[in-house]
Parts: sequence; C-alpha cells; structure tokens
Amino acid sequence: METRFHNDISIPVNGIRLRGELCVPIKASSIVVFSHGSGSSRMSPRNRQVALYLQKRNFGTLLFDLLTPEEDHNYHNRFAIDLLHERLVQATIWLQNFPVARDTAIGFFGASTGAASALKAVIDLPYIYALVSRGGRPDLAMHDLPMVNVPTLLIVGSEDEQVVQYNRMAYQVLNCEKKLEIVDGATHLFEEPGKMEIVSELAADWFNQHVPKASA
Repeated sequence: METRFHNDISIPVNGIRLRGELCVPIKASSIVVFSHGSGSSRMSPRNRQVALYLQKRNFGTLLFDLLTPEEDHNYHNRFAIDLLHERLVQATIWLQNFPVARDTAIGFFGASTGAASALKAVIDLPYIYALVSRGGRPDLAMHDLPMVNVPTLLIVGSEDEQVVQYNRMAYQVLNCEKKLEIVDGATHLFEEPGKMEIVSELAADWFNQHVPKASA
C-alpha cells in the first residue's frame, strides 16, 4: 500500500503532548480518528486491525493516546468521559491543521468508553461525517445522544449481554441515521476467530457509505 504519510506524531493539547500514529494512503481523501477505550492505547491490537483494514480501503487513520502514561496510572481518568471528549476534540482540530490532512473528511471510530467520548465530540465538531462504535458504552453519554446528528453505527457482540442492553437503550435515544449490528457469538473484545474481521468490514462499509473518499 502506497502512502503519502505514515509516521509517529506528537499532538499538542493544553500544554501536554499525546503520542499517536498517522497513516494516510496516497489515494485517501478521508481520515478515521480512533478513540480507544479504558485501559487501552494507540497500540490496541483490535483498533490497529481495524485501522489496517481501513487503510487498505483507502482511508487514512489516526490512532493516538487520549491520556499520557502518567495520567493513565490514575484509574479514574480512564472513565473521565469529559476529559477524553475534550482530548478527542483538540486532537481532531490539530489534525485538520496538519498539512497532509488538510481538506480531508473525518470520521470517528470509538471503542468501549472511547465511543462515549466520540459521541460527545461529534456534537462539538459539526464537520464529522460518520461514527462507528465497537463494544461501546454510549450509556456514559446518554444525555448527549439526542443531539448527535451524524450517521452512527453501533457494533456489539451478542455475548456481551450488558453492553448489548446499553446499546439498545442508546439506539432508542439517538435521533440521527443509525444502525445496530449485533455480531453473533462475539464477546466484549471480539476475540473469537473471525469476529474482528466482521467488525472491520462493517466499519469500512459504514464509512464508505457516509464519508467522502477517493475511489480506489
């Protein structure tokens, strides 16, 4: 896969720097920003698997740490949705001004608690085209969900029973274009053989439908 940019980056946010990895295929005209879940990072193997699949479909990807290593040592920060939401907003604004990413369309991919921060962030960033949640906790942003106005795909494993219920509740509250996909036989982390491949394909199809991108 040919890229016009693929490198580690450092994102300045409110006096600190967040580590990330930006990959922009040569044919990409859109970038998916990942908002990872509690206890995870830009090195999440599941998010990286989705990112690689998206890159092969000519989407750029930005994976970054929402917390510094020091902040992540405080367990409560992992569930500080307002903090994670603010970091995601600031990183996305930075991305828009980064030379290789200018004039690209942007989508969000959120996992676990990262999905809640992404759902809140799209309210502040009206230029986000679409959002995908994997095993998300939209219940942590329930009061904000009626204001979400971007096409939203909720992906949940059928064996992740409590999170399925959270997502069914969120689905009823969302007023935007929406879809709930329950992946049969998958648990919260989609660790079962073939399940992350299903997630990757569902996400890519959703972004392909809703986020402008260059043709292959």
